[in-house]
Formats: sequence, structure tokens, C-alpha cells
Amino acid sequence: MARWCYRHRLVVLLLWVGALFGLGFSASTAGTNYANVFSLPDTDSKSAYDLMEKAFPDTSGDTDTVVWKVDDGSVRDRTVRDRIRPALEDIAKMPGVGAVTSPYGDRGAAQVSRDGTIAYAQVTFVKRANEVPKELVQDVVDTAQRAERAGLQVELGGQAIQRVQEPPQGLSETVGIVAAAVVLFLAFGSFFAMTLPIAIAVFGVGTGLFTTQLLSHTTDVPDIAPLLASLIGLGVGIDYALFIVTRHRRGILRGLDPEESAVTALNTSGRAVLFAGGTVCIALAGMLVTRLRFLDGVVIGTSLTVVLSVLAATTLLPALLGFLGPRVLSRRQRRRLAAQGPEPELADGLAARWSTGVEKRPRRTAALALLFMAVLAIPVLSLRLGATDQGNDDASTTTRKAYDLLADGFGPGFNGPLQVVTEGGETGALVTSLKDTPGVAQVAALPPAQGVTVIQVVPTTSPQSVETDRLIDRLRDDVIPGAGVDAHVGGVTAVSKDFSTVTGDRLPLFIATIIGLGFLLLLVAFRSLVVPLTAALMNLIAAAASFGVLVAVFQWGWGLELLGLGKEGPINAFLPVIMLSLLFGLSMDYQVFLVSRMHEEWVHTRDNARAVRVGLAETSRVINSAALIMVCVFMAFVLSGDSGAAMAGVGLAAAVALDAFILRTALVPAAMHLLGDSNWWLPRWLERRLPHLAVEPKEEVAAPQAEARPKNGPASAVHGFVRTTEGDPVEGASVTLLSAGGRQLDRVVSLADGSYIVSVPAPGTYLLATTAASYGSRARHVVVGEGPLVYDVELADGELDAVN
Repeated sequence: MARWCYRHRLVVLLLWVGALFGLGFSASTAGTNYANVFSLPDTDSKSAYDLMEKAFPDTSGDTDTVVWKVDDGSVRDRTVRDRIRPALEDIAKMPGVGAVTSPYGDRGAAQVSRDGTIAYAQVTFVKRANEVPKELVQDVVDTAQRAERAGLQVELGGQAIQRVQEPPQGLSETVGIVAAAVVLFLAFGSFFAMTLPIAIAVFGVGTGLFTTQLLSHTTDVPDIAPLLASLIGLGVGIDYALFIVTRHRRGILRGLDPEESAVTALNTSGRAVLFAGGTVCIALAGMLVTRLRFLDGVVIGTSLTVVLSVLAATTLLPALLGFLGPRVLSRRQRRRLAAQGPEPELADGLAARWSTGVEKRPRRTAALALLFMAVLAIPVLSLRLGATDQGNDDASTTTRKAYDLLADGFGPGFNGPLQVVTEGGETGALVTSLKDTPGVAQVAALPPAQGVTVIQVVPTTSPQSVETDRLIDRLRDDVIPGAGVDAHVGGVTAVSKDFSTVTGDRLPLFIATIIGLGFLLLLVAFRSLVVPLTAALMNLIAAAASFGVLVAVFQWGWGLELLGLGKEGPINAFLPVIMLSLLFGLSMDYQVFLVSRMHEEWVHTRDNARAVRVGLAETSRVINSAALIMVCVFMAFVLSGDSGAAMAGVGLAAAVALDAFILRTALVPAAMHLLGDSNWWLPRWLERRLPHLAVEPKEEVAAPQAEARPKNGPASAVHGFVRTTEGDPVEGASVTLLSAGGRQLDRVVSLADGSYIVSVPAPGTYLLATTAASYGSRARHVVVGEGPLVYDVELADGELDAVN
């Protein structure tokens, strides 16, 4: 497939461009129909919601609030009324506004605070918040705030209002892409190579988001799903393309021509990308075991985007590599290749020194890494799940100001009232009991409708307060049963509490599911019991530390002002499930990339210390580059204006940074050094029963020139003479034998008579690269059979011979 895409690159590019623009046109024509469905079967708040829907079937529009406050006098003063009333009347006349309930009407006394300095009006739209046109909402905001004057403050709150104060759509994605581009340019040193991962991410995320938007018309997809899909899609799309492009560039530098290098890269790193993408999707699908309908749409959006990103990396990327050819290398690399010929890329520098240091001091390295992660995990002990609201918005936003004004004028619980709903029966005793309940500020029974009575209960504490949660438990367990009626407690605050409870109860099953699936995948891939056990333990350590960071920032408020993220509060109840899915999927990518190289070395040498040292030295740089890109992308979502996306961005950025820079670079290799050969232990009876799943093909099979031959065989050799075109021997020529995937197998220097001999591990196809000063270089594929191969090399003065 990679070869076909490379050779038919124009067709592949046109298909992808057509798909992107076709889906984009269809999605923009159809519009969006996102819906936040917090359906929680068998919960008290769901029973209350069902009764309210029966009694008030037509109250589907979003209700927002206009709040005003006077510094002196009363909101009932004529000067205030003359400024506010015309604004409310103008808002009521706007198309799309169903009704405006003013405090200056016959029943508006309850909408004025006791001291008379704060009042509010309710604006009811005819549609839900996500369906209300932003132009209409902006007109409402502008009309209301034009009534402001010195001493009169006007603010607005509500879901529809919150949408118009969000940053421009796509800002966080743009910032993330720019940051990733800078990291890629520093890593590659080539503008063209830098654009490849960016292009793959744009196509994968674009097609994924447009498809998710279309699916929102056929199934319930929450409005946070596209944000999370773009967050994870950008991260994995750029990372997967980075892995493949890095392998492709290495192949060209080692003498392969661009087509063969691209095919080899897709047949090796591309397979790892398919495996990694599958693990991410499996981890995301683990959310389904929670049976929370709200998360079903998140699974659809994020999984679809990951699948399309993988598809783009394995089809569109080889096509783009075909357009670029050798320009995927920097100019300096191309000049060096032309002057010196292909050379093996050896792990050196900081990565090699670090790997050697970990091997020498594994106990100290492991202890320091564990201590660091344990300290970061301490805040997780105070984790409290809940729901954020507009009280957590930035202090400069109108929604936060309206929230604070309502809390000042009508009490902290006014922003999260409870609804006690009952069908039939006498409610007098229940109302009396509710009024006498500690923690209740106000009680108001609405007129019955369809035999259903709704009693509005305003707590004395804020919606996010622990005392409010206790009040809900007290109402359900003591007050309502004591009144002798069948009633249910609902409202946004009660739904949030039930959602947190259900999520917490089902979290252990979810964690066990994704850890179990990840364990089985790694067990089959690496034929080891210890490697997947180590990976599972490391994932739990990374999760604990990243949630500790999340609690410290968003629940304790450390650094919130620096990040511009408003006020501290509980952690969104849905976030642990989403974060753990993404974290386990992404950490599996790094584990596969790291351990597959170690496993390859172990198979060749049966030396655990060498396998771990070489694997870490050769993969740590690309893992750290990939992690740095993901951190940039995730942190950019702090600018999204959505508290849930900001939490997910900060949490995932912390998780990826800790996973890559601490766990995979220090703790995992240190632990593998300490465990020794037991890393690769697998009982024979289990070995016989496990299916064979290769993350990367064996190097002998990877080369397209490989013909039918025995897959196993005795070690052999390639020998001959290095001569000039006139037949003179070339002394001191460097002769290197490389595997088809670019791994150096042997390297010698020709003798005075020009003779050389390099050892071959087994029959197969290899790359023989010869370089000599003043004579340029020559590289050719050689096929070695059962016996030694005689192969003479001719070098011309100043010649550069590329493999073709």
C-alpha cells in the first residue's frame, strides 16, 4: 500500500483534498446539533427530570439572565427603571427571543434583592443554547450593556451568553500547530520535513471534526467532543507522522533511495503507528463500560479522529514523501550525503550519555524518579469530583460578574437551585419540612401542572460546596421520607452530584478494563509477562501524578491566575474517564516505541543490559520530541475558553510530560536494568498458546528486494575487494553492512590489497555501503544466500552512487 501511495501520489493527494473539502462543505451546510445528554438511568435526578419534562414539555429553550446593580439608591428608582426597561423591551422584540421576565412586572418582587441594590431579568430563547445564533446573543449582550452608566452595572449570565465570550474558534488549535511547527523545525532542520506532520494532523483532524459534526445530527454528541477530538487528533496526528518521517529520513541518510526508504518506514514505523492508533482507540472505547451516555459521543468523536489521523499517516504521508523526495532532508544533510556518502546514524551525544548513566546507576535513578512522582501524586488524595459552572470563569468575564452579583444579592445557592419534584398528593407537609431543613435558604412551590408539583429549593451554600452535596443527601434520605411523599431531587446541581457519584462508582471497572486490554496487547506484542506488568504499573503512576497536578492547579488554585483560568473548584466528573483513556492510549504509544527497539536488540544479542541501553539511546530523542509537541498542543487548549477542555489540556500535558521525560526516559529503563533477563520471561505453555502479533516486521522481510529464500540460516559473510575503475586497490575504505531497515550490522576497513570481509547474521537482503576519501561512495543492496557472497566494489573518483 505504501508503494502504491508513493507512486500514485497525485491521486492520493486529490482524494484527501476532495474528502476534506467535501466533508467541510457538507458539515457547514448541515450545521451543528451537539447535545449534552446527562442521562443517568436509575438515579434520583433522572426521575425528577422525567417528571418535569412531563409537566413542562415546551420549556426547551435556554434561559439566560440579565443582572444589574446600583451603587447608590435602589434598582426600583425611576432613573434606573427608565434605562433598564427600554433595553429589556428591545430584547423581547428580537427574533429568536421567546420571553423576557422583568422584575418590574406584577410578579417581579422576588427578582429584586432584599437591600434593593441588585435585580435580574430572565431572557428565554426559543432554542437551546448551542442552537441560538451567536449574532442574536451578541445583540442581547450589546443591548443590555448599553443601559450601563456611572453607578449602574449591567452583566449577563447563562449558557448562550457564555458562547459569545469564548475566544475565536480555532485559536487553541492554531497556537498548538504553531508551537508544534517550531519544535519540528528545531528537530528536523528542514522546512519541508516540518510541514509533513502538520499537514497530516490538519487532514486527520479536519476530516474527523467534519464527520463528527455530521454525526451529531444522527446521535447525541456533546459540545465538548469536537474540542477533545481536535486536542487528541492534533497530538497523535503530529506524533505518528513524526515517527514515520524520522524513520524515512534515517533510511535516506543510510543510503536508501527515497521510494525504498518510504516503503521501509511505512512497513516498520507505519506498523507501529497502526498498533499505537489501535491501542488509543481501544483505550477510548473503554469509556463505554461506564455506560454514561454523555461519553458515547466523546468516544465517537475522538476515536473517529484518531482513526482518520492514522489513515492519513499511512496513506497521505507516503504520497507527500513522494512529492518531496530527498528534500525531506535539510540542505546541510543533503550536502553531507553527497560529499561523504551514506553513513549509519549512531546514537551519540546526550541521549547516549544519559542511557549509559541510567545503566550505571539504575537504583538511584529509579528511586529519584519514584520520589518525584510520589510527591506530585500527593494532592490526588483530596480529589473531589463535581462540575464547573460560570462561577469558575475568569473574573473579567460578564458571566462571572453576573454569577457573583446574583450570589451577593440572593445568596450563594441562588446560582444552583434544587428542584424537589413530586407527582400527586399533598405537598404542604413537604414544603414545611423543607423550610425547616438546615442549609435551606428559600423554598417556593410552583403551581401544579399535569399533576406534577415542582418545589424550588435554594441552598444557603454554593452549587460546588460540599455542604450542598450533604444537603441533597439529607433531603433524599431524611426530609422527603419523613414527609411521607414520593418526591425526587433534581436540578443542575443534583444532576452533577449524581454524575460524580456514578462516575466514581464505575471508575474502578473502567481502569481495570483499559489496563487489562493494554496488558494483553503488550503481552502478545512482546512475548513477555514482565513488560506489560511494568507498563501497567507505570501507567498508574503517571495517572496518579498527573491527577495530582490537576488537583493542585484547578482544585487548590495553584497557578490559576497565571494561566488565566478563573476560580478554583472541583474537578469535572467526566474528566477522569476521558483523561485516563487518552493517557493510557498515548503512554502505550511511547511504551511500544521504546520497548520495540529494546526487544529488537534483545532478539539479536540476548544481552538485556545492551538491549535497554541501545533502545533508550536510539529512541529517547524522538520520544522526547514527540512528547514536547504534545505538551505544546495540549497546553494551547487553555486558550479554548472551555473549562473542561482547559482542564483536559493541562492534565494531559502534565501526564505526557511526566510519562515521557520521567517514566520512559528514567524509571522504565532503570527498572528494566534491575529486572535483567526476567524482563523477557514468558512461560512456555503460554508462548505456545499466544497468537503472533509483530509490531514491526523482521528486518529481513522489510526490504522490497527480498526474494523467496530461507527465513533462517547460519551466519555467513560478504567479502571481496574495493578497487578503483582502473583496478587499483583502495586501502582504508569504510565498508558498512546495514539491515534493510538501516541498522548497522558490521563495519570494517579495507586492507592494503583492497580486501574486506563483513559478517552476515543470516540469509537475506542487506545494504552494503562503501566510502573512501577522494573516491566518493557507493551503496548497493546485496542478497546473501546459504553461503558467503563474493562482491567486489568499484569506486570512481568523486563519484556518489545512490541506491535506485
